[in-house]
Amino acid sequence: MNESTLDADPNCLFCKIVAGKIPSRKVYEDEEIFVFHDIHPWAPVHFLMIPKRHIPSLALVGDAHVALLGRMMVLAPKLALQEGCNPYPNGGFRLLSNIGAEGRQEVQHLHIHVMGGPRPWLRG
Repeated sequence: MNESTLDADPNCLFCKIVAGKIPSRKVYEDEEIFVFHDIHPWAPVHFLMIPKRHIPSLALVGDAHVALLGRMMVLAPKLALQEGCNPYPNGGFRLLSNIGAEGRQEVQHLHIHVMGGPRPWLRG
């Protein structure tokens, strides 16, 4: 473990959600990944995928995170369909990860937005 990867940050909003200190509408959970609905959705389907371990940003991942990120990418389409996205190729969804201040990252915990459903969306 390096300085940029902690089990949990006591001041992190998403770490508090993983710990159950802040309620969420859970979509999925396993030993490494927690998925929950966005509280301010931009699309008919909008949820966040996060690692349970505190990784502040996608900018800080390394070789040790390859398996975790791969699992998240394989899980995204399954959960998108489960939550109401229409299937590929006519349906689909969008993945988005904001990285750093210039990338408009608001919560300093790696997270991937999964958004989909019929257009038009509120944003994006």
